Amino acid sequence: MNKKISLGAAIAFMAIIAAATFSITWIVTMLRFNDTVYSLKDRETRYSKLAEIDDYIRQNYIGTLNESSITDSTAAGLVNGIGDPYAAYYDAVTYQMVTGDYSGTTAQIGIVPAMDESGYIVVEEVYPDSPAQAAGIEAGDLIIKIDDTSITADNYEDAVSMLSGDAGSKMTITLRHGLEDLSLEMTRRFVEVPSVTGELIEGNVGFVQFKMFNDNTPNQFSRLVDELIDAGAVSLVFDVRDVTSGTLLSVSQILDKLLPQGNIILSTDKNGNDTVLATSDANEISLPMAVLVSERTSGEAELFAKALQDFDKGKVIGVKTAGKGTVQRTFPLTDGSAIRLTVARYKTPLGDSYDLVGVQPAYEVKKDDPISTMDDSSITDAQLKKAIEVVNAAVRAMSSGEDTAEEVLPDVSSSSETSSVSSASSEDESSSEDESSSEDESSSEDESSSEDESSSVAESSSEDESSSEDESSSEDESSSTAESSSEAASSGG
Repeated sequence: MNKKISLGAAIAFMAIIAAATFSITWIVTMLRFNDTVYSLKDRETRYSKLAEIDDYIRQNYIGTLNESSITDSTAAGLVNGIGDPYAAYYDAVTYQMVTGDYSGTTAQIGIVPAMDESGYIVVEEVYPDSPAQAAGIEAGDLIIKIDDTSITADNYEDAVSMLSGDAGSKMTITLRHGLEDLSLEMTRRFVEVPSVTGELIEGNVGFVQFKMFNDNTPNQFSRLVDELIDAGAVSLVFDVRDVTSGTLLSVSQILDKLLPQGNIILSTDKNGNDTVLATSDANEISLPMAVLVSERTSGEAELFAKALQDFDKGKVIGVKTAGKGTVQRTFPLTDGSAIRLTVARYKTPLGDSYDLVGVQPAYEVKKDDPISTMDDSSITDAQLKKAIEVVNAAVRAMSSGEDTAEEVLPDVSSSSETSSVSSASSEDESSSEDESSSEDESSSEDESSSEDESSSVAESSSEDESSSEDESSSEDESSSTAESSSEAASSGG
């Protein structure tokens, strides 16, 4: 039965709805207005206090006021007061230096300085293609004077800052080379700072050591890894121990070269909103990998290790990391200065946050743990030794050609130029649930090792064979791994 509503009732009903909507809107608006007014009053009170202090200083202080210093100190105090341990205020000069550090190029003479026991600057490393290298400065030399400033422990930090400056500017250093003191005129210029180094160790293990993740690191890393694979590397060990600084862009580009397709870096902001910060394409390097970490490994270096762990691309070896998993953003100010604030928390590919908890290694090993006396290797670093053991076991698993598991990595289809090593993602991963079989493989490949070591390697091999990072390859593919490895490197994103 249809019921009709009179026009008057309909108008009255609509008026009630409109009145309710207006009331709710008004209440919400008033609440927001009150919050805004309270915030404005609070800010007005805060800044009136600063103005009051400023008046007292100007009326009573007998010294000369440095307006720039007052402004910088006030700004630094405001940032320090928010309680963010990673927040910072940079004056214009400092911000330029910080920008140069993360760009990977600074106008300098090209050395790594450290304090000698006498307070002098001792040269720990000379960068290639630098003014220092051109002048013949060597590691171990001492810089005892810069222009007219004699260097002591008291002014060491200021002296180190004098080594950098405007490109093309000159300075005179007094260099103690052995027993001889030399006066050298140096011209500062932009120098590319090596942020990653590497070499082949134990025959065919590519060892890659990071100093930091800056804007130049991805290109340096890509060239280095390609060279190592061309030279015969069949596995990779990455060392991010004690690395505490880096940029999001650099670590994401490096991970893109190593990882298959997927989200590699995410973040959660103050409102709980998740954002994908970086993704990887389908191209990857499909060699066995391991990552060395320490208790000082933090920030983007932790992110690097955790992403490889989450994708089952590399075993993490060492001790639990620092747990600094927050995102800092730098905001340039109009006068050339800047502030840095924590704006989000990183989330790893599996959606976890390592902030305050760190990255837990798959193998907990201390650097100075004892190494078997039966081992004839020259490597005395227990963490590195374990990493070599792990990747070698994974290489043997790939070489065995066994196919006892159906586990497959995410789809990582690559270009037609991709080698048999990097395109193995379409094949089943090898795994072994028979430890005795792994023992036979281990003993046949290394007859000189002791019985205990063979058993240990076999167990490690069995563990790594069952992980999703080790893709199967045929015996023929294994024998040509070194030849095709440069193609695998070129498939990185």
